[in-house]
Amino acid sequence: MIRPAVRCSLLAAWLVCTSALAQSATAPTADSLSPAAQSDAWQQAAAKFAPQRKAVLDHVAAAANQGPFRSDWTSLKKYRSPAWYDDAKFGIFIHWGVYSVPAFGSEWYSRNMYQQGTKEFAHHVATYGPQAKFGYKDFVPMFKAEHFDPKAWAQLFREAGARYVVPVAEHHDGFAMYDSALSDWTAVKKGPKRDVIGELEHAVRGQGMHFGVSSHRAEHDWFFDGGRQFDSDVNDPRNAELYGPAVAHLGTGDDQNLAEDWTYVSQAWLDDWLARTVELTDKYHPDLIYFDWWIGHPTFRNTLPTFLSYYYNDGARRDGVVVNYKLGDFPEGAGTLDIERGQLRGIHATHWQTDTSISNDSWGYIEHDTYKSPTFIIHLLADVVSKNGNLMLNVGPRADGTIPQGAQDTLRSIGRWLKANGEAIYGSKPWRTFGEGPTEVATGTFQDTKTKPYTAEDFRFTTHAGNLYAIELGWPAKAEATIHSIKTDDKVIRVESVADGRSLAFTQDAGGLHVRLPSRPFGSDAYVYRIRFSSPNSLKAAP
Repeated sequence: MIRPAVRCSLLAAWLVCTSALAQSATAPTADSLSPAAQSDAWQQAAAKFAPQRKAVLDHVAAAANQGPFRSDWTSLKKYRSPAWYDDAKFGIFIHWGVYSVPAFGSEWYSRNMYQQGTKEFAHHVATYGPQAKFGYKDFVPMFKAEHFDPKAWAQLFREAGARYVVPVAEHHDGFAMYDSALSDWTAVKKGPKRDVIGELEHAVRGQGMHFGVSSHRAEHDWFFDGGRQFDSDVNDPRNAELYGPAVAHLGTGDDQNLAEDWTYVSQAWLDDWLARTVELTDKYHPDLIYFDWWIGHPTFRNTLPTFLSYYYNDGARRDGVVVNYKLGDFPEGAGTLDIERGQLRGIHATHWQTDTSISNDSWGYIEHDTYKSPTFIIHLLADVVSKNGNLMLNVGPRADGTIPQGAQDTLRSIGRWLKANGEAIYGSKPWRTFGEGPTEVATGTFQDTKTKPYTAEDFRFTTHAGNLYAIELGWPAKAEATIHSIKTDDKVIRVESVADGRSLAFTQDAGGLHVRLPSRPFGSDAYVYRIRFSSPNSLKAAP
């Protein structure tokens, strides 16, 4: 038997050693470990998944070129977006994950809580304590999704008028919202203990909408690098499977300049990215997959074609699939261009997409956020569709799975407008000009809120089923709408308001088409006129 005094001495020594071990495990590693060593630590932490990963990669190698597409960019440039997508016009994006628990700053909380000097870093320490004691991993058990109702979500999105729904399957934080056999950090094994993506797929398709997924895993290679700069749980190799390599991000500060981004990416990371992306598409058969911008990093250029040929060939056996990419991440034509929070100046030759958030400040849920008005979204939708594009509108649910009432209200208002005026949107094609009016659109990424409010002189045009649709983005003070783009050679034979079907009196002269209106607006937000010409030549699009 050990005497009490000796027992106390041994216990004290054990506590000291344990404390020292914990301190050393979380001590900074930015300078002591090379990027290759950091990547090796991640590989060791995920080593048990190596057989499953190899099986997926072997399958892809055998199947990638079985179809009309080869795994090279020359072949992939023959891609064209499918008809279902071109006709859909409006989709829903969903940012929901562990980052919804702190609900502070943005969905980049997972990164910024480790970036010294940020508001998220200060908030985290003040609210939860130092990152060595409470790291991002400790939010996972708090992410319970106790009120998540995928059927209610899908019904809401259908009421909003959406034709496709795209939840984020994995954000930069590395937590898979689906049932992955290549990770322990999934929503099935931890947190909600539910296959979020699988349940949403079933519910969305049950409402007759197309289903897609978004993967942001490419950025996870470096996303937690700030945690290596100081005492944090990112440095502990026992957490490496979740936090990934966490190598230093050697970018220029300009996200669009990936050619000057010298971040280390191992071949093992590229192989894992390919395996996990194929696993995701094989398991849920999404009609669309969306990639965030860092997929354009030069190191991915030899791996991406393998995935794209595999996925496009699978899509060729059904109704066709879509891959959204940003900036210059793909050669033009190899996928569908997405302009994040942005617009184009004119009609694009091939179909494109913009995505923006219904929230004013974040993609994921944050407390005290505010929401864009239905009018703003409807005007954005009209502008984008007139230029041969789609709008994908993001929603950020709370950690418990509820969608904020403000977001619900905006979605339902959009749905009411589309129910009344959708024939001018769904299945439409561009006219010879996208529109007219004094308001200049701010073009490029992250510019969508910089456009000034539209006026009653601003119109957007679409064509469908033998009609021209003129969408007026304000109600004129006088009871007349004048459309200058309709020339005297365009013989108008009928004008109707789409919202209520009433016939409207009109005249034509050198100044355009003059439509007499009632004293009060029909409908709200934007006012749509169905215009019939005597000759189909007047409906021809610009060459």
